[in-house]
Amino acid sequence: MASVLLLGAASDMAVAIARKFATDKYDIILAGRDMEALTALKSDIEIRYDVKAVAVKFDALDYASHQSFYQNLSLKPDVTICVIGYLGEQEKAAKDWNEASKIIATNYTGAVSILNIVAQDYEAKKQGTIVGISSVAGLRGRQSNFIYGSAKAAFSAYLSGLRNHLYKNNVHVVTVLPGFVYTKMTADLKLPPMLTAKPEEVATVVKKAVTKKKNIVYVKWFWKWIMLIIRTIPEPVFKKMKL
Repeated sequence: MASVLLLGAASDMAVAIARKFATDKYDIILAGRDMEALTALKSDIEIRYDVKAVAVKFDALDYASHQSFYQNLSLKPDVTICVIGYLGEQEKAAKDWNEASKIIATNYTGAVSILNIVAQDYEAKKQGTIVGISSVAGLRGRQSNFIYGSAKAAFSAYLSGLRNHLYKNNVHVVTVLPGFVYTKMTADLKLPPMLTAKPEEVATVVKKAVTKKKNIVYVKWFWKWIMLIIRTIPEPVFKKMKL
C-alpha cells in the first residue's frame, strides 16, 4: 500500500489533499502542530476511507527535531507533500523582524530543512515523489506581499534545483503554484471569486500532478497567463503600479 506524508496537515489544503489520496487508498501520515485536530482527522480518514492513518507531532520551525521526526515515522512515505505556509501581514513584517522572520522561516527555511531529509531518503531508495505547495506570489515581488512572495520565490527555486538534482535517481519533484485559495489563512481577504480556487481543486491538481509526474502546475490554468503578463511589465512601469 502506497503512503503519503502531509507536512502542515491541519491546513485546509492539506486536509483536502489527504482526503483525495485516501480516496485512492493511500495510507496517510498527518504531520503538524495541532495534534487535537490531526487526531480527529486521523480517525475520520480511517473510518471514512478504510485506510491506515497516523498523526504525528511536527513543528516546521524546530529544525533540530526534523531528523528524528522523519527517522521515527512508523510508516515511511512514498509521497511527501509540503503544505507548510504562513501568509503573515506585510505591513507588520516590513517593520517587525519577528513577523518577517516567521514568514520567511515558515515558507522557506522550515520547508527546506525537512525536505532535505526526505530527499536524502528518496535518493538512497531511488524512488519517491516530493510535492511543494509554493505560490504565484513568488513569480514577481509586489508591494502587497513581497516578504511572503520572496520566501515563496526562494522555495520555488529550491524545488527546481531539487528536481534537477534528484532526476537521475528516479525521484520526482512537483512545484504547485496556487493563486488565490479559500482557506482559513485567507479568510480576512476579499478574494475575486472567478480567480479563487477551493481546497478540493488544489487536491485534484496535486493528485493528478503526482500520477502524471508533472513538474510545475498551476491550480487554475489562467494564473500562468496572468503572471506571464505581470512578469513582462517593464520595471520602470511596474515599480509605479499598485499590486
